[in-house]
Amino acid sequence: MLNIYSVAFFGHRHIDDAFAVSENLQREIRRLLSEKEYVEFFVGRNGEFDTLAASAVRCAKKEYRGDNSALVLVLPYATAEYRNNERSFSEYYDEIEICNEADEAYFKSAIGIRNRKMVERADCIICHIERPSGGAYAAVEYARKRDKEIVEI
Repeated sequence: MLNIYSVAFFGHRHIDDAFAVSENLQREIRRLLSEKEYVEFFVGRNGEFDTLAASAVRCAKKEYRGDNSALVLVLPYATAEYRNNERSFSEYYDEIEICNEADEAYFKSAIGIRNRKMVERADCIICHIERPSGGAYAAVEYARKRDKEIVEI
């Protein structure tokens, strides 16, 4: 049976030093790809950190090892951007999921619900938190309460 290790990414929408964050993300992702049998990387699409994380996973899969992982986009609901560009999304991500619980919720709470579901599914959280506020901060605090492994970038 395949041993699947799940990782969720959380970080703020705006990143002060994107280059350093990207380098650190790639290093951590390569480590996971070398140590784990199979890795599912869960990522949102709500800001700079999500973009950096998805790009770092794709880069590591291409340049280091791509046979033991999946980059999974987890959306809180089917956004207009997704509906209008479904083909390009499918070409970029290995899998795309719509979080059922978030999709059925009031739209302003949907991202928080999706984040909690990602934490619950993950073995490890990779994060970049620059201030003690916002949705990314709340997700990481939720992960701490659940005794998840947390890697701070």
